[in-house]
Amino acid sequence: MQVLETKNLNLFYGNNHALKDINLKIEKNEVTAFIGPSGCGKSTFLRTLNRMNDLIPSVKIEGEVLYEEKNIYKEDYDVIELRKGIGMVFQKPNPFPMSIYDNVAYGPRIHGIREKKKLDEIVRRSLEDAAIWQEVKGRLNKSALSLSGGQQQRICIARTLAVEPEVILMDEPTSALDPISTSKVEELIVQLKNKYTVIIVTHNMQQAGRISDKTAFFLSGEVVEFNDTKEIFSNPRDKRTEDYITGRFG
Repeated sequence: MQVLETKNLNLFYGNNHALKDINLKIEKNEVTAFIGPSGCGKSTFLRTLNRMNDLIPSVKIEGEVLYEEKNIYKEDYDVIELRKGIGMVFQKPNPFPMSIYDNVAYGPRIHGIREKKKLDEIVRRSLEDAAIWQEVKGRLNKSALSLSGGQQQRICIARTLAVEPEVILMDEPTSALDPISTSKVEELIVQLKNKYTVIIVTHNMQQAGRISDKTAFFLSGEVVEFNDTKEIFSNPRDKRTEDYITGRFG
C-alpha cells in the first residue's frame, strides 16, 4: 500500500531546474533510501514531501505530490496538518534549549494537549519508540543539550514521533554522529518501520544497503533507478547506477 506518490514533479530554484520529472511511489511501513552524489537533488526532493521548500522564495514547483491520494500542493491544503503527518529529522541534532521532557512534549502541546497525565504517556511512549527511554528516564528535567550527539538525535526522533506522524523524513540523520551512535540510530530506523514509513537521504551506500527496503538513485536532479535495495546493489539495471555503486564516480 503506498502512502506517498509524486507525479511529474519538477522543481526550479529560479532558472535552475533542480528536480526533473520525478515519478516515485513510497510504500507504507518500509524504509526507502535516496542515494547519489552531492548536489543531485536528494535532499531537495525529500523537502518537497512536506513542503519545507515553501520557505525558499525563488522556488517553483510543478507536478503533484500525493499524500493519502491528495495533492499537498493544492492551495487549500493544510500545511500544519501535513507536517504533523509527515515529520522531519535533520542532519545535525537540533534539540530545543529546554528539558528532555519539554522537547518531546512540545509538539503535542502545540496541538492542544495540556493534561499532564496524557503528556507523560506521550513522552514515555515516544522516548521508548526512539530507543532512548532507559538512558534518560531518570533525568527528564535536565537540558536536552547536556546529552551526547547520538542521544540528542534520538531525542529529536522522539520529538518527531510525539505528534504521531505516519511518515518520517530523515536527511542524513547520522552524518554528524560517531560509529556507535550511527549503529544505534540505524537499529532504531529498522524498528521504526513496524509503525511508521521512513524515508532517508544518505551519503553512505553501506547504510542504505543495511537498513532500507527500497533505494532510489538520484543523479543531476533525476531518479535514474528505483528498485528493491538488494536489486539495486546486486543487479543494477542502469550503467550509471552500477558506476556509482562500484565507486567509479561520485
